[in-house]
Amino acid sequence: MFPERFSNLPAYAFPRLRALLESHAPGGDITNMTIGEPKHPFPDWLPQVLADNVADFAVYPPNDGSPELLQAISDWIARRYDVTVVPDRIMTLNGSREGLYNAAMALLPETKRGKTPTVLIPNPFYQVYMIGALSAGAEPVFVPALRQTGFLPDYGSLPTEVLDRATAAYICSPANPQGVVADRTYWKDLIALAEKHDFTIFSDECYSEIYRDTPPTGILEVAQEMGADPEKIVIFQSLSKRSNVPGLRSGFIAAGPESIKRLRQLRAYSGAPLPLPLQRVAEKLWADEDHVVSNRALYQEKFTEADRIFSGVPGYQGPEGGFFLWLPVKDGEQATLDLWTKTGIRVLPGAYLAREVDGENPGKPFIRVAMVTPKEEMAQALITLRDHLYQ
Repeated sequence: MFPERFSNLPAYAFPRLRALLESHAPGGDITNMTIGEPKHPFPDWLPQVLADNVADFAVYPPNDGSPELLQAISDWIARRYDVTVVPDRIMTLNGSREGLYNAAMALLPETKRGKTPTVLIPNPFYQVYMIGALSAGAEPVFVPALRQTGFLPDYGSLPTEVLDRATAAYICSPANPQGVVADRTYWKDLIALAEKHDFTIFSDECYSEIYRDTPPTGILEVAQEMGADPEKIVIFQSLSKRSNVPGLRSGFIAAGPESIKRLRQLRAYSGAPLPLPLQRVAEKLWADEDHVVSNRALYQEKFTEADRIFSGVPGYQGPEGGFFLWLPVKDGEQATLDLWTKTGIRVLPGAYLAREVDGENPGKPFIRVAMVTPKEEMAQALITLRDHLYQ
């Protein structure tokens, strides 16, 4: 016997990609631009911090995060957003994906108004949003994030019946994969909608420190300005992109006092805390901005290069934040196969990041390209890609 709620899941994006390409030889030297795994250097002082604390592998780590790490995160939130979130409202994560999943398990009720709850999800989306909704027994409602809606989901356009059953809405800003940023107006409208229909906003802001010129507005800033109910806002952050340490598996969740109490209670039973030496490293990373500024400058150079290469390409829109290009094509899966067999460039079909609704998959006419390789290698690959797809 197996659970029905997972019975119709498609293969995850990267196994699907392997199945698409593995029987075909690459048409040139392989350039992998599929996964969002940063390749920029992490701070050169990081190994010493780890070495200085290696003895702490001999002790069980604090489940919610060490006091020093929680304070470092609280201080960072204050510097970044001019918002006070005390350490007692923060919990560390073994990667933000853990939190994005467990928030649904810990915070979403089994029913709402005697009916099956809904969870609102942008389409395309980070796949853990859907699994969190299904695991909590909710109905995922996939809301297209199209060019005409600024590549962000228009949750306010949903029927009242769907909104009244909503228990949560996931949102990602800067968005993966489209690279757009939610502005103050978007946040205000979403917070007002959440308070009107009594649901929680799960705000995934893991790409917030990679941007062009202006730091993306965070939901905490706007919630504070509006005097919003703190239990309606849950944010997720990570060091993976900010500090180029995806293997560190270090993130955090911040929420209202009752929400964080429930999250900590669940994690006490089911969570996998970050080893204490890694918490010490994370503490130093959150406290340091110099390496973040340097990292951002490298991505800003890549934004400029991508804009130059794709200048004049119909439908091209450079990212406001994050490090993905969301490139328009006729059919993303066919374009991905053609690029692989004719050039050796490996990208991801946009359809693999989305779900078909009413016969339409909003990711189908796109490919996602990760700008994580060194700039010169990336530029050459993008030129080859452009010449193959758009000439």
